[in-house]
Amino acid sequence: MSTQEYFDQGELVAVLTTQPLDRTLDYKAPEGGCFLGAFVEVPLGPRKVLGVVWGAGQGGFDLAKARSVIRVLEVAPMREEMRVFLGKVADYTLTPMPAMLRLATRAPGLGDPPSMRKVYRLGDGEPDRMTDARTRVLEVLRDYGGLAFTLKEMAEQAGVTSSVVKGLVKLGAVREEDSPRDLPYPHLEPELPGKELSEDQARAVATLQTGLRTGDYGTTLLKGVTGSGKTEVYLEAVAETLRMGRQALVLLPEIALTAEFLTRVEARFGARPAEWHSGATMTERRRVWRMVGQGDAQMVIGARSALFLPFRNLGLVVVDEEHDTSYKQEDGVHYSARDMAVLRAAICGARVILASATPSLESWANAEAGKYDRLDLTSRFGAAVLPKMKPIDMRAEQMQPGTWISPSLRQAVLQRIEKSEQSLLFINRRGYAPVTLCRACGEQIACVHCDARMVEHRFLKRLMCHQCGETKPMPEACPSCGVEGKMAPVGPGIERLAEEAEATFPDAKIAMLSSDLFGSARALKAKIEEIAQGDADIIIGTQLVAKGHNFPKLTLVGVIDADLSLHGADLRAAERTFQLMRQVSGRAGRADKPGLALLQTFQPEHPVIRAILSGDEEGFWTAEAAGRQAAGVPPYGRMAGIVLSGPEVGPVFDIGNAMARNDAPLREIGAQVFGPAPAPIARIRGRHRVRLLVKAPKAAPIQDGIAKWIAPLRLKGDIRLTVDIDPQNFY
Repeated sequence: MSTQEYFDQGELVAVLTTQPLDRTLDYKAPEGGCFLGAFVEVPLGPRKVLGVVWGAGQGGFDLAKARSVIRVLEVAPMREEMRVFLGKVADYTLTPMPAMLRLATRAPGLGDPPSMRKVYRLGDGEPDRMTDARTRVLEVLRDYGGLAFTLKEMAEQAGVTSSVVKGLVKLGAVREEDSPRDLPYPHLEPELPGKELSEDQARAVATLQTGLRTGDYGTTLLKGVTGSGKTEVYLEAVAETLRMGRQALVLLPEIALTAEFLTRVEARFGARPAEWHSGATMTERRRVWRMVGQGDAQMVIGARSALFLPFRNLGLVVVDEEHDTSYKQEDGVHYSARDMAVLRAAICGARVILASATPSLESWANAEAGKYDRLDLTSRFGAAVLPKMKPIDMRAEQMQPGTWISPSLRQAVLQRIEKSEQSLLFINRRGYAPVTLCRACGEQIACVHCDARMVEHRFLKRLMCHQCGETKPMPEACPSCGVEGKMAPVGPGIERLAEEAEATFPDAKIAMLSSDLFGSARALKAKIEEIAQGDADIIIGTQLVAKGHNFPKLTLVGVIDADLSLHGADLRAAERTFQLMRQVSGRAGRADKPGLALLQTFQPEHPVIRAILSGDEEGFWTAEAAGRQAAGVPPYGRMAGIVLSGPEVGPVFDIGNAMARNDAPLREIGAQVFGPAPAPIARIRGRHRVRLLVKAPKAAPIQDGIAKWIAPLRLKGDIRLTVDIDPQNFY
């Protein structure tokens, strides 16, 4: 890359575009010239496309044919550290650079000039009469908590015409305002008083703030039992970052967590920070992107893609619930936000805090090896104490056929209802039942596009494929043998458990928490707030409820099937079971009343179940680490998943077999190839999937080996190949 920072008019510049090309393109700098890193609009064939000035042009062709940059966009140029970061992520994940640039420019209207525009918010008036369309508009505005929409966004979100919105403006139910396109975010004040800290917390805060003041890179694993006040600790680290005039990014694994967290941030700093996630409007995303680049957003709360925002002076990245699997992007660019947060911080001299009650084995091992610092919070904040954990041995319970709530758990829930306390029944399965079969012929209803069973969603009265999203009505007759009245659900899902709970506890108020059941992120947030305020006796939840929610009145957690995720080919099965059970159990007893967690299990003697119950976390991690080390698998070895897919299974397997035979580049680095084999879900959206797995020693240059291995491939027709370095899932 050229070290030249500025290019005069007519000089050749290399522009990286967002289009799927394998190289930069040469253009003449526009009138007035342009800076290295400038965001530009350039002609490509008959189209105008977005690009970034990546360096000096290469030349070597008739310069008379060179086209000019159309214009330089009025946004802050991409900083060198961001260009380096995108390049390193591309190299690590084996992703083409245009795809990386698309990830870094996911905001609409970046080329629009600053100007005024009309926006729409919830008004004070009431319509003289309500229609379905008007109701939808007002519900969207309430769901989004007062955020502004453009007219086009408002109409699209509510599924109405713009005239419906305009009509509500005339009635005063919707307010139309003139607003600058992008306003700086309100100033956050780090000197406002924070919460009183325990001795444990104060010690951790002092250590983190000392590290921040060095201005150097460093990563700290903040390991604290559930309810120990990790959030207060890292918010004080954010305060120190703001005092230093630097920006802070807090990554959360679940949009539903942001509502409570934003309230806590506003209480600590006097204003709300910027938000970046799928629940934010496109107008808001554009504002965040531009203000972050100008330095007019001090703090961002975001999902994993917030890591690719153009921070001007990033000083701190917090990855909350760092063990959560949702930090791994599973389509497009396959990256781990946790690992890339560490990379980005190392490039720009920022600090990273990885916060979790149950860290990933990767982070635990890095702390053990001295690569990361480690701080422990060993007790709950204030009067709260850790819940007691007990097994319910299902082999000794007298269960009625077709039921899943044991007599022992039923009795414990009834005791909580009498005391006006909340109970949580946890099952890690969405829908009503995971399998629907015909009792006449044994046919299981499968998705026509995928090798997956369709899940019954009784509230929707439909079957749904959780791989591709295909739905269809629940059939009266078997689609195979035609017999009516024989379709039956097999196994429990959250909806079936709720049905049983309603029958078992007829006087209780029951609430369900599952990502399938809410039309928007805002609706889900609202439901969580209602539950936190006590608006439910029994909560029925999937793993969504394990992600850091705080329900003060919750004193009992009942895990319906603690054995569900213990088995299978996933090398992380034991780790994930341990994390999930500890996390969900930690929802109990977070206020002044003691909590109890009951785990229904058929294997109370299983080592993982014993470790969960005993609380011997270090013993579990040590044993798990020893097993992984002996097997040479992550974090003590390297892995990469290769998935080939296509409309016909034969050609896909042919390529997979050819790859397995021609594995010399991998053998040169000491790597092994396993497969090809049908993927565990062998067909998704009509595409047949074949998987190969590459296993290599820890120090092996696995990316170089794979790049050389796949370079000669010429994929024909509609066959696709994806590479996943450090795969988290093996489906």
